[in-house]
Amino acid sequence: MRWLGIGTVYLQMQKVSVLLFLAWVCFLFYAGIALFTSGFLLTRLELTNHSSCQEPPGPGSLPWGHRGQPGACWMAARFSRVVLVLIDALRFDFAQPQRSAEPPASLPFLGKLGSLQKILETQPHHARLYRAQVDPPTTTMQRLKALTTGSLPTFIDAGSNFASHAIVEDNLIKQLNSAGRRIVFMGDDTWKALFPGAFSQAFFFPSFNTRDLHTVDNGILEHLYPTMDSGEWDVLIAHFLGVDHCGHRHGPHHPEMAKKLSQMDQVIQGLVERLENDTLLVVAGDHGMTVSGDHGGDSELEVSAALFLYSPTALFPSTPPEEPEVIPQISLVPTLALLLGLPIPFGNIGEVIAELFSGGKDSQPHSSALAQASALHINAQQVSRFLHTYSAATQDFQVVELRRLQNLFSKASADYQWLLKNPQGAEETLKTVAAELQQFLRGARAVCIEFWARFSLVRMAGGAALLAAACFLCMLASQWATSPAFPFYSLLLIPVAWGVAGAMVCAALLATTGLKLDVVVLAAVAAVGSLLPFLWNAWAGWGPGRPLTSLLPIPRPILLLLLIRLAAFFSDSFVVAEAKATPFLLGSLILLLVVQLHWEGQMLPPKLLTIPRLGSSAPTGLPRHSGTYALRLGVGLLLCTRLAGLFHRCPEETPACHSSPWLNPLASMVGGRAKNLWYGACVGALVALLAAVRLWLRHYGNLKSPEPPVLFVRWGLPLMALGTAAYWALASGADEAPPRLRALVAGASAVLPRAVVGLAAAGLVLLLWRPVTVLVKAGAGAPRTRTVLTPFSGPPTSQADLDYVVPQIYRHMQEEFRGRLERTRSEGPLTVAVYQLGSVYSAAMVTALTLLAFPLLLLHTERISLVFLLLFLQSFLLLHLLAAGVPVPSPGPFTVPWQAVSAWALMAAQTFYSTGHQPVFPAIHWHAAFVGFPEGHGSSTWLPALLVGANTFASHLLFAGSRLSTAPALALPV
Repeated sequence: MRWLGIGTVYLQMQKVSVLLFLAWVCFLFYAGIALFTSGFLLTRLELTNHSSCQEPPGPGSLPWGHRGQPGACWMAARFSRVVLVLIDALRFDFAQPQRSAEPPASLPFLGKLGSLQKILETQPHHARLYRAQVDPPTTTMQRLKALTTGSLPTFIDAGSNFASHAIVEDNLIKQLNSAGRRIVFMGDDTWKALFPGAFSQAFFFPSFNTRDLHTVDNGILEHLYPTMDSGEWDVLIAHFLGVDHCGHRHGPHHPEMAKKLSQMDQVIQGLVERLENDTLLVVAGDHGMTVSGDHGGDSELEVSAALFLYSPTALFPSTPPEEPEVIPQISLVPTLALLLGLPIPFGNIGEVIAELFSGGKDSQPHSSALAQASALHINAQQVSRFLHTYSAATQDFQVVELRRLQNLFSKASADYQWLLKNPQGAEETLKTVAAELQQFLRGARAVCIEFWARFSLVRMAGGAALLAAACFLCMLASQWATSPAFPFYSLLLIPVAWGVAGAMVCAALLATTGLKLDVVVLAAVAAVGSLLPFLWNAWAGWGPGRPLTSLLPIPRPILLLLLIRLAAFFSDSFVVAEAKATPFLLGSLILLLVVQLHWEGQMLPPKLLTIPRLGSSAPTGLPRHSGTYALRLGVGLLLCTRLAGLFHRCPEETPACHSSPWLNPLASMVGGRAKNLWYGACVGALVALLAAVRLWLRHYGNLKSPEPPVLFVRWGLPLMALGTAAYWALASGADEAPPRLRALVAGASAVLPRAVVGLAAAGLVLLLWRPVTVLVKAGAGAPRTRTVLTPFSGPPTSQADLDYVVPQIYRHMQEEFRGRLERTRSEGPLTVAVYQLGSVYSAAMVTALTLLAFPLLLLHTERISLVFLLLFLQSFLLLHLLAAGVPVPSPGPFTVPWQAVSAWALMAAQTFYSTGHQPVFPAIHWHAAFVGFPEGHGSSTWLPALLVGANTFASHLLFAGSRLSTAPALALPV
């Protein structure tokens, strides 16, 4: 595989042509990605319709004759006030009553909400605990949207979790404002973006800093009880974040979680004591959390949240069941709306909790059943109206399903109307009608879930095909770069013109047929329209006499391995087990390389190229290694791969798997001695990483030059390691710091990471300024030192300039010392010693990767330093293994063998999993956004997104640099 930006490319094409070609290739990739994601990350139409008291949800009289009366609306209000306590990430088992006296020590979160259990036992007709089933994605913004609109989030919504926008759909907050209710809010500032200007009084606190367990909760407690006692509110919302942040930082099994839950228990007790008879208390979790404390996916622990309802007056006719009932979380929306005498939000698809409308323990069975049926009927009318309006605006639902649901609703509604005309109907008939209405509501919700989560396979397949074609084009272009006569410029103009014309024709057809113009489809049409003519013209210009195999210069075993990995991505089981399959493929490739070297007898020495003396033309011979050299390298690589596999995070689809405890931060450890030992191991890994890089550079003579980049490697890298170790010490013991030193610790926690990043940036700038440093010593008497920076100045003027830099450095040295040679000829020969030529390229790349590794390491937990050490060891071993068996190519641009490309790609994927990542929302390391910014980023979103992205793709960034260093490292003595 050839480099487009190096070699004869610059001799064959003008700079403008190169830039245009690369821009066109980028457009092809972006068009393919956009087409694929438009079929995978589906969105749904958000209707702006709103419910109102003046417009009933359907035909027929409302129960008890209340039509548009103040305070009654669709149904008579049962409560005039409500207190909503939202405990973020309150998993159901956190609130589940405990039958045993003492929960096990390994589960410190059990039994900490004892006030709920006490209320359920002493006042069974006043309270209920439900297991709320949450719809994924289980991220906070999407759950808040569902808890106020009664609708379902789609997959694309998860990307907006930290860039929330105001809700345009009908929701409970808007209905409360329309009814003139006073809403007081305190807590998570996500509500500020979702409902701007909707609260009569609000106390917002920053929510993004998951390391801060107390700021939001303490701020709420400062205002909660005084606000309740003032009575100047109708709806009081308190959104606590401490439990969620504790899960992110420590996990649910940490003793700190028990403290947080105990604090929430005291809050609930204080609220219960202050409740009046006309007030309903709702305690709810927006989602759950995994065993590691994360959320965002659809595992059982993430979609299981607690929902607790309590009123000082009796609510339920019967006692709670032995096992709490499982209900959809969005059922809370229509239930609260009718209990408060409000219209149900227009887009709600939730089902009311019918037993809340039974009238209490003293109500008659017949009147209780009729009240439940009335609430269900109003709910069914509202959902039927929504389905009719939504289906008229979009084509998401199938006609057959809509007709089936309509028939079901018509029958249930007719039966209900008959009951209203015959009020003395049997109680069993009332239960039958209620069951029919519930069947309709649940069927409507199931249909919405099915069609809003349905992927567009056509778009996904088209996007994947376009991406594959773009990759094939890049591979072909890498081969065409070696052909001076290949007409890039002329081949690019005509296809681009065809692509633009195709997009214009497609837009005209869509406009004439009245269909909506889709920018993604137009971009895909333009990409395909330009790609096909380009490939056709390239095929025609390739020449009939040239073999087709030259288009695919990939060795067959490597090609087979790549095809197996590509095909495996279409298997669900492989995606789940990719963390195990990738090391297996990498180990197979390493064994293949070792066996191939022995089988084909290609073992070469570490110095692949012996540069002749000045004026000499014959290279020296190439002695061969012993057969154990490649075997030792292969065993070392396999050992590093195996050790890296000890750091793994289990996917949520494999509950029997146990994640490595070494991925957790040191701050989550209990026990000072164990924490200190691990801290010493992490610092030892950091020192070993730095020592390995310095020893490698020293071994190849790259620490002898007095140039600034070399001096920075000597002194700057130890300073970066010291700053990293100091930051780890502060981060792991911040909670244990004395109160008088906490401000100092917080300041140092912000300064140290920024200092390390600043040093890394300075080192990279120096390296860009002086990338090639070659130390030359010459003298007939006293030695003199001269640093040759570049082999030639200005643009390359010949093929020789592009072959190898090392021969040009010798040529430059000859010119530099020609005058001195003439002057000293009578005194004897002039001795010239040159250092660093053997690793003139690879030294610069290794230095750059090391500088980049320190900031990336800061974004991970401390014990990931061991993985980074293994990463660099793997890189060095693989580099030497590849260099041991790849012969020096003929003059021309550098060549990267496909064995190296495949190995680097597999190692990047393997390290991605070894650093604790998984391709799912719960595995995103949000804590990386606060490294160097412990107080948050204010309203900025791009910087935390950059930090989290760098954390997620750290292995790919580092191994991409390793791939860049492969070609020169293989072409020169390493």
